[in-house]
Amino acid sequence: MDILEKIRRHGLLLDGAMGSILINHGLAGNEAAESWNIRHPEIIRQIHADYIAAGADVVTANTYGASLYKLEKMGAAQDYERINRQGIRLAKAACGPDQYVAGDMGAMGDMLAPAGPVSFENMKDNFARQAQILAEEGVDLFLVETVFDLTAGMCAVQAIQSVSVKPVFCSLTFKETRKGFFTIFGNTPEHSMKTLADKGVAAVGANCSLGSTDMVRLAAQIRKCVDIPVIIQPNAGMPEPAAGNQVFYPETDALFAGNMQKIRELGVEIIGGCCGTTPETIRQMHQRISGNKKQGGSPG
Repeated sequence: MDILEKIRRHGLLLDGAMGSILINHGLAGNEAAESWNIRHPEIIRQIHADYIAAGADVVTANTYGASLYKLEKMGAAQDYERINRQGIRLAKAACGPDQYVAGDMGAMGDMLAPAGPVSFENMKDNFARQAQILAEEGVDLFLVETVFDLTAGMCAVQAIQSVSVKPVFCSLTFKETRKGFFTIFGNTPEHSMKTLADKGVAAVGANCSLGSTDMVRLAAQIRKCVDIPVIIQPNAGMPEPAAGNQVFYPETDALFAGNMQKIRELGVEIIGGCCGTTPETIRQMHQRISGNKKQGGSPG
């Protein structure tokens, strides 16, 4: 089934975190998480398989920071093309005929000029080159996520659309202030979502930076902004310091799943998890949604 038709008929359950799980497997702070596609492919493949077994409809390839610009900063540029191609192949290997692969794109590691050193054209070129590789490997959609600058998000969207006709989802990060929700660049949910929708983005929404409890309020606001599908992927709470220089995400899977059920009941079609979530989180979400469907609630 075409993924957009799947969303219209049933909604979509995405997977959860990759980075926080890799940290638990030993990913070091100076390593590119995406380099594990070729250094530890068995771990990446198993994480994808675990999400599919938990009920996810979509696995997100481990390509989020795999632009040439970012990999150069991380000392992994020599493996740039291989990292991206392998990332999609590992994700596809975990999927059956009714699951989908998202080509994940995001962090460059630097901000756009004038706030940072990256020009719009340089960023667009990097995104387009990466998107071309992901498209050649057969992704079902592109996910541009954890965007804190609407202009950078638009740059990625334009780059992808220049090389592929596959659906593009775009998800921004927001903080709650006394005046409401804003990105760190001052972008509001309403303006951001409408701008992206006007440019042909297939689904818009928010991920990261908020736990699921706070995300319920933001999801309600976003749902009112646009008529296209909405995507919501919170963190499992805000990270707290733990022993051994680790971090702890305080929300339980049950709490998270309950909040995501509330978000589905707001009319949000696409849900998943971000930092701190695991296959067990997705499993409990799937159980909640499936149970709600059987009782005549929102589709799962």
